[in-house]
Amino acid sequence: MEYDAFTAGIEPGGLRTKNDIRIMVCYILNSVKAPLSRENILNILQDKGLANYFEINDAISYLNNNGSIVLDGEDFCTITEKGKRIADELDVTLSLSSRDKAMEAAFTMLSEAKREKENHVDIVRTEVGYNVTCHIGGGEMDLMALTLYVPDLYQAKMVKKKFHKNPEAIYKLMLSSLTGNRELLRSLMDEV
Repeated sequence: MEYDAFTAGIEPGGLRTKNDIRIMVCYILNSVKAPLSRENILNILQDKGLANYFEINDAISYLNNNGSIVLDGEDFCTITEKGKRIADELDVTLSLSSRDKAMEAAFTMLSEAKREKENHVDIVRTEVGYNVTCHIGGGEMDLMALTLYVPDLYQAKMVKKKFHKNPEAIYKLMLSSLTGNRELLRSLMDEV
């Protein structure tokens, strides 16, 4: 098979033809059953070393121009019936490992986005640094909000990143500390 895609940054087993990259974009959108931003698709395919940045952008533009996907004004991609047919009929041309890698990255990204939406962080500049407020959501309300001071923006962003990795553990830690529930604390330490 002749490769026609730019392969800089592509790991072994990655996509090396323009057609495979286009099929993979359709496969991802069809599988997650939700619109994804261009940036989301780029991250999914680049994080796993499946395709080159420029080739992914080219594939998205090509698929939009031929009616397989629709790009809205905010750069979100939605698959059309034509794109679904491509995904359903041609996904077998993609290796199982590349499909698995793409789906793992897509569902990880979606779960992180959901966790960040439910548990948001506010960073507010003060005269002497930053207040970082971490909100742990429980449906329509905050279960807990914790505000802490940090001296610079770098540390504020680091707190936000670490909080989003496991807000449930922070909630359990605070709850066990405030209620004196040592069993909850032990179970949390076993998890970590």
